[in-house]
Amino acid sequence: MSDPHAPEPDSTSTGETVHAPLIEHLIELRSRLLRATVVVLVVFAALYGFSNQIYLYVAEPLMALLPPGSQMIATEVASPFLAPFKLTLVVALFLGIPMVLYQAWAFIAPGLYENEKALALPLLASSIVLFYAGAAFAYYVVFPLLFKFFTTTGPENVAIMTDINQYLNFVLKLFFAFGVAFEIPIATFLLIWTGATSVEALSKKRPYIVIGCFVVGMMLTPPDVISQSLLAIPMWLLFEVGILSARFFKRRRALPAKDATQEPS
Repeated sequence: MSDPHAPEPDSTSTGETVHAPLIEHLIELRSRLLRATVVVLVVFAALYGFSNQIYLYVAEPLMALLPPGSQMIATEVASPFLAPFKLTLVVALFLGIPMVLYQAWAFIAPGLYENEKALALPLLASSIVLFYAGAAFAYYVVFPLLFKFFTTTGPENVAIMTDINQYLNFVLKLFFAFGVAFEIPIATFLLIWTGATSVEALSKKRPYIVIGCFVVGMMLTPPDVISQSLLAIPMWLLFEVGILSARFFKRRRALPAKDATQEPS
């Protein structure tokens, strides 16, 4: 029988211990989100005065290929304001990605083991660099070839006057597509590292993956062979880079384990 004089357990203490960590995590998450948002807004405020220049820089690959006397047009009343405004906001988010990902890392890192932190931090930095590399590849390699094809294959006596809002939507889609496509090495490495698949299994499925790259290129780019190939071929090559990186990491991880199992002579 229980002691009648024993103090009764506090029913509220258990609930507090359960809800307190959750509330603390939610407060920290809100703080991290606010910091990331403030950084993006500060960058946007700093760039807003140069919004027209930023738009002209992004439009340069097309403007350089237009016939003499041609120019871009605005078919909507608010387009001359909204198009540069939208682009500047996207650029602010683009430049603020390192800070946004840092806040995400600072929120997740306390729950990771040391070996996971040692691997996750280089992967996070590599993902940022690869995303920027994908956007740069789209601007400096894909856009000149793509717009040259579009501006030279049209019927004669057709004036090329692209709407500024339509052009912005077009290039932002390509920026995002190539930025995400360049993350393939990271995705491949993580799939192998987590044990979801293996190097051997992915190597055997290479023909299907190549076909999948062209299917994704067809879905994410305009309906022409050039832009599809310019996305699909780098995706395939980046997949091979991810395979090589995972194989190299697997060998390096296997060497200490092999040395540990060897008995001293």
